[in-house]
Amino acid sequence: MILVYRLVLIYLLLLRICGVVDANNNELAYLEAIHLFVEILGGQSIYAESFFGNVCELDLVFNLYKVYAILDEIFLAGEIEETSKDVVLLRLEALEKLE
Repeated sequence: MILVYRLVLIYLLLLRICGVVDANNNELAYLEAIHLFVEILGGQSIYAESFFGNVCELDLVFNLYKVYAILDEIFLAGEIEETSKDVVLLRLEALEKLE
């Protein structure tokens, strides 16, 4: 059995994010999910809320556990779980209160 995957690469803000997607899945859906992830990290709009404010590489390095928490809220077992930015930010706010 031959497994076929596609590499999805996106440049947003100053970040370069790549992922591996099964060839049977929709690449554009995952590009949108990665874009949502970056919006939640740093926000691309001045009107949108975000977790870190203006994100840079150092935010990701020194807050890796928070980045994984954001990924866990968006993806579940490699599939897109949540597409609402407001819901993800509310869940992350609840997690911050527990710390």
